[in-house]
Amino acid sequence: MFVEYISSMKVKTSVTLSEDLVATIDHAAKKTGESRSEAIERLLRESLAAAARRASDARDLSLIDQQANALNAEVTDVLTYQGDR
Repeated sequence: MFVEYISSMKVKTSVTLSEDLVATIDHAAKKTGESRSEAIERLLRESLAAAARRASDARDLSLIDQQANALNAEVTDVLTYQGDR
């Protein structure tokens, strides 16, 4: 489930990051014309959205796996029927 937050309210926070990560973020921000804060927010949103997609995909795969035997039997039945024609 992807949840998009649309809000103009910002909360000031403090995080401690490694120097190399800050340099990477600054480089990404410079390439896109963003401030460091904008780049961090965008990158976090993208990462959280990707994690939500992976979780959704995993749930879908689990549901498919649970029904694999029944689906395989159905395919075999259809192919057998087509072969008999």
